[in-house]
Amino acid sequence: MSVTVTQRKPAAERIAVRCVDSDVHPAPRRGELIQYIPEPWRTKYFLSRNVGEQIYYDAPDYAHTFAMRVDAFPPDGEFACSDPDLAFQQLIMQAGADIAILEPAAYPARIGGANHALNVALNEWQLNHWLDSHNNWHERWRGSICVAIEEPHAAAAEIERLAGHPFLGQLLIKAEPRPAWGDPKYDPIWAAATKADMPVSCHLSRSHHEELPMPPVGMPSYNHDFMVTYSLLAANQVMSMIFDGLFDRFPTLRIVFVEHAFTWILPLMWRMDKIYEARKPWLDIKRKPSDYVKDHIKFTTQPLDYPEDKTELTRAFEWMECEKILLFSSDYPHWTFDDPRWLVKHLPEHAREAVMFRNGIETYRLPTTVPALEGQVRVF
Repeated sequence: MSVTVTQRKPAAERIAVRCVDSDVHPAPRRGELIQYIPEPWRTKYFLSRNVGEQIYYDAPDYAHTFAMRVDAFPPDGEFACSDPDLAFQQLIMQAGADIAILEPAAYPARIGGANHALNVALNEWQLNHWLDSHNNWHERWRGSICVAIEEPHAAAAEIERLAGHPFLGQLLIKAEPRPAWGDPKYDPIWAAATKADMPVSCHLSRSHHEELPMPPVGMPSYNHDFMVTYSLLAANQVMSMIFDGLFDRFPTLRIVFVEHAFTWILPLMWRMDKIYEARKPWLDIKRKPSDYVKDHIKFTTQPLDYPEDKTELTRAFEWMECEKILLFSSDYPHWTFDDPRWLVKHLPEHAREAVMFRNGIETYRLPTTVPALEGQVRVF
């Protein structure tokens, strides 16, 4: 019996990009990642654990769905968003995203070399299982160059190795390791990022207890306390980058905070600007802190802190000039998924195009058109 294989290829017709999703979480199938971890770390460190099977955070209905959309689990019993075809149907065809930024995650290793090896594996896995011609035939996926921020020189070499790949859109690091990002020890990463003209994104992570966000009074008691502290962590990174002169050292650097919320940035900008005006003679930075935020830093829309009085959110959007600093994100396939057709309705009308696609195109240096897909839902 002969088998006919239909080649997947993009349509010749192209359509305008009208929705860029900046936060999508692909997961390896069981046993898929281990082959890409370089030696000696594969044998020495990771083969004693079930790589790709570690779920390290809780959420509603955690015991049943691991905090994922129930319908995002493929029929073969693998994890949510482990099947590129199912993700394509749900996120691209049915929800209307035109380009999606992939942000894979794995529980980090405590040893820097092992963590670097795991990031190398995540990069190779993306190239072979999501960004290859079979799975990215539609040209809608953009991957992340995952790097271990704890190993700045190795991270810079990994960026150098992969920069220029047409379907890798950003660098992905953790925000938790000490010291803060303004420290010059990380400069090799920022230098490599600016040379490659790629944004640096960070996604919150569960990490190890000594790296977790910690308020001045100590470790939080509950998961909900802990989740709120991620905004405090991001606020400290913003202050470090600005006051330690990171954007003066690297004037084209672009930073994206993913899932750290964003409404807190408005009072932080006010406070930083106030301190700047009072202490300008003692500061080396060249501009108002809020100017650095608006020119260099973006925040994803998910999670959207939605007050009972919608006018409060609308005013906050206006005051923070959300059209300059926000990127749409769905957080697919998590239970907190924000459908782009729902979220766009909550944005000020004048900011909708900027947040939903224009900022994403500029931040990730994306094309303005993609191959047409028959039957795809359109957000606009």
